[in-house]
Amino acid sequence: MDFLTLFAVYVLTVLTCIILICKYSGQQQTPFNTLFNGVVKVFAPYTPKWLQKLSHWTLHTLFHQRSNMFIYLHTLLEGAVYTEFTYEVFGFCREMDTTLTSLSVPYILLAVKTFFFYRCIKGDPGTVTRSNVAGQLHVYPYDRRLFHPGVSCPTCQLLKPARSKHCRVCNRCVLRFDHHCVWVNNCIGAQNTRYFLLYLSSVCAMAGSVALLTGDMLLHAVLRSGILRATYIDENGDRQLAGPLFVAQHLFLTFPRIVFMLGFLVFIFFLLAGYSLFHFYLALVNQTSNEWYKSRGYVCQHCRPTPAPDGACSPAPDHSRRYFYSRGILPNLREIFSPPRPVQKKDN
Repeated sequence: MDFLTLFAVYVLTVLTCIILICKYSGQQQTPFNTLFNGVVKVFAPYTPKWLQKLSHWTLHTLFHQRSNMFIYLHTLLEGAVYTEFTYEVFGFCREMDTTLTSLSVPYILLAVKTFFFYRCIKGDPGTVTRSNVAGQLHVYPYDRRLFHPGVSCPTCQLLKPARSKHCRVCNRCVLRFDHHCVWVNNCIGAQNTRYFLLYLSSVCAMAGSVALLTGDMLLHAVLRSGILRATYIDENGDRQLAGPLFVAQHLFLTFPRIVFMLGFLVFIFFLLAGYSLFHFYLALVNQTSNEWYKSRGYVCQHCRPTPAPDGACSPAPDHSRRYFYSRGILPNLREIFSPPRPVQKKDN
């Protein structure tokens, strides 16, 4: 397989992953589930029972139970990137007289990210318990659209505060539930959303800083080699100047691990940057991803428009209460970074 074909497959794979993740993020039923179930049905008669049980147990453990597997995977990928950066890119950058201040930025960001990562893993997201449910019922008002008073959680047997949801993975109700994140093996809720946002920001900054230093190293390597002024003989025997494709192929053959690391970092950066912007948007409008998903295309039963006569178009759905909990940008951010505590009843 030549370089152009390999590069095209690589780019198409990355773009496909980004599109599919953005399109089906947060949905319970996706083409992936349909495809997996179809494959299981086709190969079930030819697959040993023990292998079927093992695959179902593995998927159930990874996605339907609390598991540290993705934390280990996160750490492994991070360690691989920093090992490659330290033992190859760092030395090249020092030869190019890159300052130690610039080279220390990725390691400082790694320490910052590790702190927020730990807080996301170990912090209480805002668990609803029998001892605090009375106070949490008064933290947020019911919008009577997505959240209604008097509704009990069938699992916890507790009244559900507004903006709460029962997490099937953690088996608990969480106040201001956003989602369950497998990468931190914890729910994201009222008490740790701020750490999650800072964690996403620090990971993006890490990927961006390492990618910039790596790209700068490859650029200097090209300029020092003089390959931009080089020529080569093509398949027809004609002499051609080295173009961008030839330079990219040269870098791929000379620094294969570094080039793939750079591609991985660029992919991670844009993927997490989009995901971070989405969550910061939710923070600015004071909405969780759970509420965003439930409210898409939602029409309140009391506000449902009546059909227009003579087959005319019906009025548009009423979305005026979509951002029910928004109080303005600054108050919304203050609520994220200084979350409200359960209301304590005063003793008479």
